[in-house]
Amino acid sequence: MKKLLLGNAAVARGAYEAGVRVVSSYPGTPSTEITEEVAKNYPEIYCEWAPNEKVAGEVAIGAAIGGARAMSCMKHVGLNVMADPVFTMSYIGTNAGLVFCVADDPGMHSSQNEQDSRHYAEAAKIMMLEPSDSEECKEFTKKAFELSEEYDTPVFLRLSTRISHSQSMVELKDREEKELLPYEKNIGKYVMMPGNAKKQHVVVEERQRKLSEYANTTELNKVEENGSKIGIITAGISYMYAREALGDKADYLKLGMVYPLPEKLIKDFAAKHDKVYVIEELDPFIENFCKSAGVEVIGKGEFTLLGEYTPTMIKKVVLGEGAPECSAIPEQIPVRPPVMCAGCPHRGTFYVLKKLGLVVSGDIGCYTLGAVAPLASVDTTICMGASVSAAHGMAKARGAEFNKKLVSVIGDSTFMHSGITGLVDIVYNKGANTVIILDNSITGMTGHQDNPTTGYTIRKEETKQVNLITLCKSIGVERVVVADPFDLQNFEAVVKAEVEADEPSVIIAQRPCALLKTVNYTGHCKITDKCKKCKVCMRLGCPAISEDGNGGVRIDTTQCNGCGLCINVCPFGAIEKED
Repeated sequence: MKKLLLGNAAVARGAYEAGVRVVSSYPGTPSTEITEEVAKNYPEIYCEWAPNEKVAGEVAIGAAIGGARAMSCMKHVGLNVMADPVFTMSYIGTNAGLVFCVADDPGMHSSQNEQDSRHYAEAAKIMMLEPSDSEECKEFTKKAFELSEEYDTPVFLRLSTRISHSQSMVELKDREEKELLPYEKNIGKYVMMPGNAKKQHVVVEERQRKLSEYANTTELNKVEENGSKIGIITAGISYMYAREALGDKADYLKLGMVYPLPEKLIKDFAAKHDKVYVIEELDPFIENFCKSAGVEVIGKGEFTLLGEYTPTMIKKVVLGEGAPECSAIPEQIPVRPPVMCAGCPHRGTFYVLKKLGLVVSGDIGCYTLGAVAPLASVDTTICMGASVSAAHGMAKARGAEFNKKLVSVIGDSTFMHSGITGLVDIVYNKGANTVIILDNSITGMTGHQDNPTTGYTIRKEETKQVNLITLCKSIGVERVVVADPFDLQNFEAVVKAEVEADEPSVIIAQRPCALLKTVNYTGHCKITDKCKKCKVCMRLGCPAISEDGNGGVRIDTTQCNGCGLCINVCPFGAIEKED
């Protein structure tokens, strides 16, 4: 049976067919759907959202040591969070198969950088496979578990946004049930204190030698000959782009195993061609390996280090052919900048923070859009949890008076991910920062995943719900206030009071995401004849509110969901709700 599947869904299917028993992840685009598909379609697999990627990786590691095939999935920056146990697991190896799926994001569709995760494979000395379509996503996942057990190593499966979110046909096969492997106490293997680690490093280097030999013979790396004098060395989505651009006008060395790389295979392939191009998005990872092996290739001197590639770009570089002619659109297309949804609970928070002129230490989530005009409130965004820690550093650097003009904003899921430790740091080191937890009752940015504050597991089973008030007070924060960010007058008063306090304080801005099915806004808002054309409502940046062309404003009833925030902000009572 064949089925059209997303790359992510195909990875989930591969895990199912491989007999995986445990999957633990933290949501992060473009990897999120892998774990969601497991939860939705494969009840045979225990599946969970962990508080962060480090915890998720360690859960999968524990399961594999315990004898069960296990997997953890993350986006590229999530691998940074997981890196600590990953590097050590390279020394430990595994018991049952252990696979880490990492999805890179060339073009930064939903990320703060274009990190190339292949460097992690090299640095940690862990094998990495990279599929180029959905069928390979499934098959490479299965192969990764086999190789993990054969070579006693974790294995990386590297995806990219286009692979994760493109669809192609996949042949579905039956699940191969894998019995739990026996667990045996082995201090020398599983306890990485220095004496044992020194011995395991020897094992790692011997494994590297064997894997380098395997890379030259495995069917994961294959040559496609078309009788051309042009050779293309490539992998993943870049292979698909190259095939579309060049067709049979080039020969291809398609690398399915991108670490370790096959030196002999590359040299043999290059020797048969007059020109050899390395086509790879992001860093010159394959190119640098080729050059270090003495193979002359054309790479980043002609191709960009930035963003995604296209077939047109490849055709121009390799064949000298420009883009096909096309009809230009005579009208100028209006820009469509990202914007918070109509009814977004974060809009009221940023409206108040902008009005008060505060410095806002921001974080990763939908609320990063608080940096976009007209709210333009967020000053910094670094990584998950950094809003709390960075604000503490700013306050220590600039003093108490500056701290009275400074707040951190962080989502409920992100606070559980890595904000807690920053708050502990503030309390422990006698800080006096104000932290605003944007509690929208869900993990919003990646598509409404549950987290420890929602009271539900990934499969919507009821579970213990972390109480943010109790949690904050338990680590020493005595000032904890819950406020509705749509009650602008009260919320402004709360923020003013808390930033003036000479001790740590937490404001829980509590209002659910407008897109949750449990949120039942009704009707829509309208402008009445009381309007003075002051355009204060435009400062909200609500996508439903725009200028009417006559100096006033209008509300688009097809976008307005009747949340009523604009009613609260209008100084003349010129906006009313109608059903």
